[in-house]
Amino acid sequence: MLRGRLPYSLSAAAALTFACGLSVTAVLFAAISQLEYDKMSLSLQQRAGARVAAIEQGLDDAVEVLTTTNQLFSAVVPVTRQQFHDFTTPLLQRHPFIQAFNYHRRVPHGERAALEAELRAIVPGYRMLEMHDGAMLPAPVRANYLVVDYLEPMHGNLPAFGLNVRPDGLLAGALDQAVTGNLTVATSLLNLAQGPEKGFVILRPVYRHGAPLDTPEQRRAAVIGDTAAVVRGGELVQKILSGAELLDDPQLEIEVFAGASAEAGSRIFQHGAVAEEDHAGGWHRLPRWLHFAYHSRYDKGFATAGRSWHVRVVAHPRPFMTDHLGSLFTLVTGLLFSLLTAAFVQSLTQRSRRVQLLVEQRTADLKRSNELLSEDVRARQRTERALQESEKRFRRLLALSSDWYWEQDAHFRFTHITSGFADKSNMPLDRFIGATRWDHNPEMRNARWGKQHMATLQAHLPFFHLEYAMADRDGKLRWFSINGEPLFDDLGDFKGYRGTGSEITERKLAEQQIQHIAHHDVLTGLPNRALLRDRLAQAMALSRRKNRALWVLLIDLDRFKFVNDSLGHKAGDLLLKTIAARLQASLRESDTVARLSGDEFVAILSEQADEELSKAVVQRIMDAVAQPVLLDGKEFFVTCSIGVAVYDMTQFDAPGDVTLNGETQNLIEQADIAMYSAKKQGRNTIKFYTKAMNQATLERLRIETALRNALERDQFVLHYQPQLDLESGRIVGVEALLRWRHPELGMVAPNRFIALAEDTGLIVPIGAWVMRQACAQMQAWHAAGLGSLRLAVNLSARQFNEPNLVASIADVLAETGLAPACLELELTESLFMHDVALAVSQLHDMKALGVQLSIDDFGTGYSSFAYLRTFPIDVLKIDRSFVGDVASDADDAAIVVSIIALAHNLKLRVVAEGVETAEQLDYLRRHGCDEAQGFYFSHPLPAHEVELLLRGELVTPAG
Repeated sequence: MLRGRLPYSLSAAAALTFACGLSVTAVLFAAISQLEYDKMSLSLQQRAGARVAAIEQGLDDAVEVLTTTNQLFSAVVPVTRQQFHDFTTPLLQRHPFIQAFNYHRRVPHGERAALEAELRAIVPGYRMLEMHDGAMLPAPVRANYLVVDYLEPMHGNLPAFGLNVRPDGLLAGALDQAVTGNLTVATSLLNLAQGPEKGFVILRPVYRHGAPLDTPEQRRAAVIGDTAAVVRGGELVQKILSGAELLDDPQLEIEVFAGASAEAGSRIFQHGAVAEEDHAGGWHRLPRWLHFAYHSRYDKGFATAGRSWHVRVVAHPRPFMTDHLGSLFTLVTGLLFSLLTAAFVQSLTQRSRRVQLLVEQRTADLKRSNELLSEDVRARQRTERALQESEKRFRRLLALSSDWYWEQDAHFRFTHITSGFADKSNMPLDRFIGATRWDHNPEMRNARWGKQHMATLQAHLPFFHLEYAMADRDGKLRWFSINGEPLFDDLGDFKGYRGTGSEITERKLAEQQIQHIAHHDVLTGLPNRALLRDRLAQAMALSRRKNRALWVLLIDLDRFKFVNDSLGHKAGDLLLKTIAARLQASLRESDTVARLSGDEFVAILSEQADEELSKAVVQRIMDAVAQPVLLDGKEFFVTCSIGVAVYDMTQFDAPGDVTLNGETQNLIEQADIAMYSAKKQGRNTIKFYTKAMNQATLERLRIETALRNALERDQFVLHYQPQLDLESGRIVGVEALLRWRHPELGMVAPNRFIALAEDTGLIVPIGAWVMRQACAQMQAWHAAGLGSLRLAVNLSARQFNEPNLVASIADVLAETGLAPACLELELTESLFMHDVALAVSQLHDMKALGVQLSIDDFGTGYSSFAYLRTFPIDVLKIDRSFVGDVASDADDAAIVVSIIALAHNLKLRVVAEGVETAEQLDYLRRHGCDEAQGFYFSHPLPAHEVELLLRGELVTPAG
């Protein structure tokens, strides 16, 4: 039993429970209140919608009544007053909200007197009046009048009889709207002649019988008046709503306005008291579900009788309890539930405290009991010390253990091996019991690692991580790692060894795999560059030792970039793996094939006693590569270019040694040079390395180095070759040609550096310099009065593909002042082949500058007629290869004539290049060639000599 009484206090759990209950109650109260207000809003919308629909239907009925009246004038011609009276009387009885039916007659001034006489026969003393600001005044003289001719009933409406409603008033405006749209139209609120109450008039035009009415103009010409219904708006709405029993709801206030907005001046009906909004209180700043004096309104507009109407329905406030019983019930229930739940949790907490205090008392009792047992514990301590010694020994063994545990005697024979060894090694235990480790692994006796291990055992020293391999019962090689320590008795005498062992075959295989990856290409599995060097060194050493030939082949795939660009890198990788497999299959096992980089492979071929090395071996490799490859369901034919370097043993003492000529030679570099020579020869060929290739490479390197500094050292000059008009013989233009004047190499020919400048990208700044220099020179000749010459400048492929080319040309023309029409840009056909759409856009942008465009060397490239039609070309230049034999070769002559005829049919100018003889000139002139250039007229000349030539002070070869 619990001793003492617990003090009472409110627990945190009970307080938290009560707070959570209040929170949930508040959320539910807010949500249900929101639903109740939503229900009230929906009810208002439904009730208000019914009233709006009734009003709209009532107005439509009024329109239909007037339309029916208007049809009388369409059916009966003419309509008499008696007929009008008989027709409208029953309609007035059925629709008491209609003040009167009218027929407004359009009367010209010339008929006014006759009309007044006619109406005085009905109403004595009649004279035509108009209403101005609510007062009746005599109608002044007007060109036309719109008079109330027929009026039913006359009683109560007599003041409106014969009234001129003025062609410029509201009725006339409504009539014009009705005629334009061929509609029934209502006016806005107006003062009625019948009394002080405001109303509106619904009218529809009456047309001359048989007149065409298809267009607004035809209807305006045919209108003779209109039929109208004068409506008391308030009475109309009152009748509509009371007839539908929609005025019985005391909670609703209804207002109807004759307009699109709820303006007081356009209100025609009001029912119920207006709800005043409480702006003095603070309810409008609270959420809607807390507005205990909540009320709402419903606004709806509609259109009928050619105008807009607006209805406003306002709900009056109701007592809060009437519509909020659910939320109030939820609030009260939630509060009661929160209190009861908090009280229940408080009682549980109090009970838990009593239990805890009882446990503490029991614990104290047990503590006293434990002290009585201490004597028994001391008696067991001796046993515990013995167990601790045993535990210490086994913990040591556990630290050494891995897959199995073993023991040996003083002669190193196994006396005990746990079963883990048999499970891991796939070998029987009885095979090893009573034998030493080297009895089953004889190589230990002769191997250095085995001798070291045996010496360690003889010295009675511990050993760790002894690794060796043995074949299991299935012949599979398994690797083991052994740890051991010597055993001594209490007197220090050696008793043997004990230790643990682990099977590490998977780790060894992983290490071998890592070693393989480090020396092999991941994609193809071939040796990589590091292993290639080792294999090449071994092959060279073997070649020297056995005096046998050694070839190194560098194999580069042709058009591999095309496969990558068109099919993606996945297809490219598949192609590389396929080619690697073919190379391995086409070589002997003793040969080595490695992947150098990208699409380059290296093969090392060593001559064997039974097979000499020959070009046929290399050709076999090319044939294997050239077999079709299936990529993405398509056949691809991939060729290769092979460079071969032959190891000359008389020139080397070891790989990489200095040759007799003092040059460091590397077989792979030599094969690479030979391979690039094969590429230049057109690909898909074999080239053996020669010293001349190396000299060409060194020459290329020398020129490239000098070329990079030529522009900033001002070593470039421009020469100009004249172009003559064959009809007049005058010089009409020049072509700018680049020359390189090197201080050591002399005048370097363009064919030695232009292609190199293209490859290195230096052609872009060089070309920009040529463009600026040539344009400046041509503008100087123009300023000197040397004639309106045309300047031709060549554009390279790299320049053409520059994104800012057009802008740079425009800048040069602006800076130099040269007229764009005097600049002719020469383009080769190869520029257009890669991206025709881009080429078309670029050419049109150039053409927009006002420059001329010519195709250089026409006939030697692709020569597509479609390009001549698509590109904005001005000039075709016939290549010198056709002009050279034009006087003696019928084929060349036919080609030249065809080009001239084609160009003239396309309205292009033709320029022949390379004219060197009078016979060539005569042939071109006879067949209509426009212009020519060549050595027959002049070699390319420096600028000052061209100026002398233009001034007539220099004699040309043709002159």
